[in-house]
Amino acid sequence: MPGTLRIAYKLLVNDRAKFVTLLVGITFAVFLMIQMTSLFTGVLGRASATVINIGASIWVMDPAVQTVANTIPLPDYILDEVRSIPGVKYAVPFYSGGALVKLKSGAYQAVNIVGLDDTSLFGRPQLVAGEIDDIFAENAFFAVDDSEFRKLENPKIGTEFELNDHRGMIVGIARVATSGLFGVPTLYTTYNRALQYLPNTRFTISYILVEPKSTKDAQFIKQQVAKAGYLALTKDEFMSKISTFYKYQTGIGTNLMLMTVISFIVGLSISGQTFYTFILENIEKFGALKAIGAKGRELIAMILFQASFVALTGYGLGIGLCALVIALARLQLPDYAATITFPNLALAFVMVVIIAGVSSYFGVRRVLRIEPFDIFRG
Repeated sequence: MPGTLRIAYKLLVNDRAKFVTLLVGITFAVFLMIQMTSLFTGVLGRASATVINIGASIWVMDPAVQTVANTIPLPDYILDEVRSIPGVKYAVPFYSGGALVKLKSGAYQAVNIVGLDDTSLFGRPQLVAGEIDDIFAENAFFAVDDSEFRKLENPKIGTEFELNDHRGMIVGIARVATSGLFGVPTLYTTYNRALQYLPNTRFTISYILVEPKSTKDAQFIKQQVAKAGYLALTKDEFMSKISTFYKYQTGIGTNLMLMTVISFIVGLSISGQTFYTFILENIEKFGALKAIGAKGRELIAMILFQASFVALTGYGLGIGLCALVIALARLQLPDYAATITFPNLALAFVMVVIIAGVSSYFGVRRVLRIEPFDIFRG
């Protein structure tokens, strides 16, 4: 078998034009598949940025909420009711809303305002400049240093701005795990200051953040909240709900899925046709091997080896090219959201295996039907 595989390798690489065409087809297909799925993964991750950054175990919300950005205010009495549920360690109000700030230059910039519980500051970000207690100072805000930070004109501690005719001041620079999806900078402040600075409806609590005494209490808390007519979701459940919304109720999921399928079809058609042409051009050599005693399973192994070698080589080149493009894009485009994950790589690998299998199937059928007599007679 090693001898026949060596022959198969030489047959494959000696025809450089066909070999390069096969590699380019699979590499391009893998590149597009990973690029599209990675972009979708990055978009879903940024869509749940607030949930990830705050880190609450349980989120209480209105049942009609579909994404963390589309808040439906809760009445104040729900906070007291949640705090009274057995198994709740603590529950705090949380504010999240949009606003328009006037910067020092006179320009206006849309921002996302996050209001943390005044007592506990639960969900506070990690500070890289300033002190956490400074948030209690008059007009105090923390600015998040992420990909959108420059839109605030790169503020420093002491930078002032105007928010709804109120004076605001940056007292700290923070960093969070994930940047937001919509290209809007984020400012953190206290819950009561957010209510004071921004116009609000009759109800003001965006979400109630709950920490159970133990993981076993989470299910009971969810049941009790449901009896009150509201919805309680764990962090993972809320992120899954957000992902489902973007997958099936927006055009993002459909468009990226179509691009992935098209990439697969392109790779399959180019590789399948080129590999079958390669088999036809070398059919005499396969016939000669059959005439001198090569068995059918050895010929099948040769073709499978050739298809697998090309597919795996193209797979590796496609991953490398995609990683390079994403790295370069992030250097130039801070908002670029693509993230390569193991599920993305696994999906692309399965598709490459299918491409290799389909390509080799037709080649195997053609080689097994060849008769040595026909080769020598020609």
